[in-house]
Amino acid sequence: MRRRTFLAVGAASAAALAAAGWWSWLRKPGAVAARVLDDDASAIVAAIVPAMLAGAVPETGPARATAIREVVAGVDRAISGLPPHARTEIGELFALLALAPARRAFAGVASPWSEASVDEVAAFLDRWRDSGWALKRSAYDALHQLIIAAWYGNPRSWPSIGYDGPPRL
Repeated sequence: MRRRTFLAVGAASAAALAAAGWWSWLRKPGAVAARVLDDDASAIVAAIVPAMLAGAVPETGPARATAIREVVAGVDRAISGLPPHARTEIGELFALLALAPARRAFAGVASPWSEASVDEVAAFLDRWRDSGWALKRSAYDALHQLIIAAWYGNPRSWPSIGYDGPPRL
């Protein structure tokens, strides 16, 4: 990568993150520093869960909806326990993905998150996981770790993996 290309990509990324942070601040002043999932971020996580946990969460019905809600709640708990700078960065990521133009440009997801198909979201996750852009790979890793930890930390997931739970003392 040439120096000019690197600088241009860096400037564009900084501008996009600044715009996302500004948008988030306008919608909920002061919330970026002590961030937990808002409605937009919850919708993003809820859209990602079926794609990232395909085959692990129930396929249909009320059990699927309950499992997705529990994963969203687990991600929220995990984020609230992170250091402030990490909460801020994750909040900026969700704010960026919540903006329709950024969702289309950076994630390649045309539909609103609540309407996005599992295939569309899975393709977005695959692109970010395998991206040549380290920022996208880091964002994918953060989403992956939060969602996987939230699901497999949930006792509802344990029987499917043969885990009986922590030892009883």
